[in-house]
Amino acid sequence: MTRTWLITGVSTGFGRHLAEQLLSAGDRVAGTVRRLDSVADLVATYRAAFHVAPLDLTDTARIRPVVDAAHAHFGRLDVVVSNAGYGLMGAAEELTDEQVRHQLDTNLLGSIQLIRAALPHLRADGGGRILQLSSVGGQVAFPGGSLYHATKWGIEGFADALAPEVAPFGIGVTLVEPGGARTEFRYGSSVLAPAIDAYAASPSARIRQVLEDRTALSLGDPARMAALMIATVDQTPAPRRLVLGSDAWTAITGALEKRLEEVREQKSVAFSTDL
Repeated sequence: MTRTWLITGVSTGFGRHLAEQLLSAGDRVAGTVRRLDSVADLVATYRAAFHVAPLDLTDTARIRPVVDAAHAHFGRLDVVVSNAGYGLMGAAEELTDEQVRHQLDTNLLGSIQLIRAALPHLRADGGGRILQLSSVGGQVAFPGGSLYHATKWGIEGFADALAPEVAPFGIGVTLVEPGGARTEFRYGSSVLAPAIDAYAASPSARIRQVLEDRTALSLGDPARMAALMIATVDQTPAPRRLVLGSDAWTAITGALEKRLEEVREQKSVAFSTDL
């Protein structure tokens, strides 16, 4: 079955792997990039099956016209992959106001507006799938990633509420939670806040050391991860979450177990407040 996919951020990382695998398999892809020349090879190779548009997710006024144009170009949308985003790293106090706003606008508000723009088309077309790229950082929080975690925990809450809202229309929603992968995310697209000397002794300094050292390699194979994301579209019902990577599984299960243990210890206190 040939499907039509809308994927944000197809120039690098998971978006690029998804686009390449889908196009080579005969599917059609409407992709977005910030620079059109970054996908010139895909345009040349897959002229009829690949439609690309420039889009910066912080320009929210352009999101709906881009989604509408993608639908008009191919006549339908089957799967929407909200992939574009980046990591902002540093202690919360180190972040500039502009960095805070840009991170929220890109990862959270941009993702929300993309999905909202796609929903009328998916409903009209009789259903479909939404894949929202989250992260192990959507379930676990590490020092030095407060704003990045804010965006990922935020989009997870949005998607969790969205899923039952759109289920009656045949639309499935899957949150993708990869661990570290050998993409450009860590050493290419991640942004470091300006340093405050006082935080050199803080646990938040660890992420700064990793990004500045540039030698630590992630475990995850992005091509395998992309293939598993694609495979979820054939699963019914849509999995609510897709955890990818042994590091992600270990960190997420550990965090959930600890959180549940802490909540259970408060049962008597919680019940004591009822009238």
